[in-house]
Amino acid sequence: GPPGARGPGGPPAAAVLVARVEPRDFLDRTTALGTAKAAESIQVTSRISSTVTAIHFREGQDVAAGALLVQLDNREISAALALAEASLQQSRSQYERSLPLAKTGVLSTSQIEELEAKMKMDQAQVQSARARLADTTIRAPFAGTVGLRRVSVGDLVGPNTVITTLDATQEIRLEFSVPEVFLGELTPGMGIHAQSTVYPGSTFNGRLTSIDSRVDPATGAITAVATIPNADRRLKPGMFLTVALERARQGVLMVPEEALNPRQGRQYVFLVQDGRAIERQVEIGARSPGLVEIRQGLAAGDVVVTDGIQRLRDGVPVDVLQGN
Repeated sequence: GPPGARGPGGPPAAAVLVARVEPRDFLDRTTALGTAKAAESIQVTSRISSTVTAIHFREGQDVAAGALLVQLDNREISAALALAEASLQQSRSQYERSLPLAKTGVLSTSQIEELEAKMKMDQAQVQSARARLADTTIRAPFAGTVGLRRVSVGDLVGPNTVITTLDATQEIRLEFSVPEVFLGELTPGMGIHAQSTVYPGSTFNGRLTSIDSRVDPATGAITAVATIPNADRRLKPGMFLTVALERARQGVLMVPEEALNPRQGRQYVFLVQDGRAIERQVEIGARSPGLVEIRQGLAAGDVVVTDGIQRLRDGVPVDVLQGN
């Protein structure tokens, strides 16, 4: 009969519009918040207790690996080194003079060995004094940018005194968390694009360098590290950057948003089967403009009601006005 006509003894058929559930390609997008860190970062300290005699850096200065940062008082150690060197010179000379005498039997083997042992002990003393002298010059272990100066000339410094900080910021390490579903898309070496609110409109391109071996059970996320070149030093350690990630999936079931009928925190759709509306609970996933992913509850080829839902109840007859 005509649309809406009463069937024999049944309620009038509700007029509805429908859509067919089709698998399609879908692009998941996520953004992660990352924290910028220096590629290398240390607090510069002294290995020995001594007084600062000269400071060779300016705050915020870029320094090369091995650059002299601070000179400590070395008069006592220099004197000890001079003494050890004089002692070594004497014992070496005695040992060298004794070698020809050993051949003639004037000196016994044990006397020669004693002189050699004395020379070797003096050599060790010299090496030890040289090492202590080297500790009075504090150098940059790697190229980087020095921070604030925490000491002055005349200060007594020791192993617990922070003299300054040194950060290698020619490259930035960006640490960020990624949802577990993206794990399959992450491969070391892949390109990443990050943005900062400090520089609107700028994109910082880098590469993924490492991925943590464990997923955090509390958040279901995994930590990844990317390296971003930073020759112009625009990125500073501690800055926040957002990283955009994309993942393509095939065969994703999508339905128009209008097909969803939320009730008490659950999502339902009406299927059309044999001319009747069948209510079905579904689990939804990702969204794209006008469409929603159905993770559970529907199969490809199912026909769902997109318009006229408010007039439906489970099992009522429907009249499909048009479909695709």
